[in-house]
Amino acid sequence: MGARLDYFASPTAGKALKYLMSAGKTLKESTLPAATQELVALRVSQINGCAVCIDMHTKEASAAGETAVRLNLVAAWREAKVFTEAERAALELAEQGTRVADAAGGVSDEVWERAAKHYDEEQLTALVLLVSFMNMATRMNVIAHQQGGDYEVGQFH
Repeated sequence: MGARLDYFASPTAGKALKYLMSAGKTLKESTLPAATQELVALRVSQINGCAVCIDMHTKEASAAGETAVRLNLVAAWREAKVFTEAERAALELAEQGTRVADAAGGVSDEVWERAAKHYDEEQLTALVLLVSFMNMATRMNVIAHQQGGDYEVGQFH
């Protein structure tokens, strides 16, 4: 099955996407490390099964110098020794923030405290916004059966 909607042909989506792209740019410019942003975006995309976002974030991360080993191990980050403690804390927060219904209470205090050890308040704000943003983007794409595979680095910059 192909995509159900063409977001770029819709006047309503066009207006909304203008603001969403602006929000994404603001997050990219935050003090949250770029590598952490891509790893978190990739993990949320994996959890939600969004091929478009997995395609985009693996290609963007790779173009920015991320290694194939780290990108391939994001799905199993707990068992991989290639991530820093700060990245692990961000990935754990991203998982609990994405699996809100499964986590019964959202992000636990322990997970929040681990993240707060590595990131200042501005970075934590960016991290929470990024997780929320990625959950919205992935859900839009999954609901409408958007197809991954043809993203080109920098396509939305």
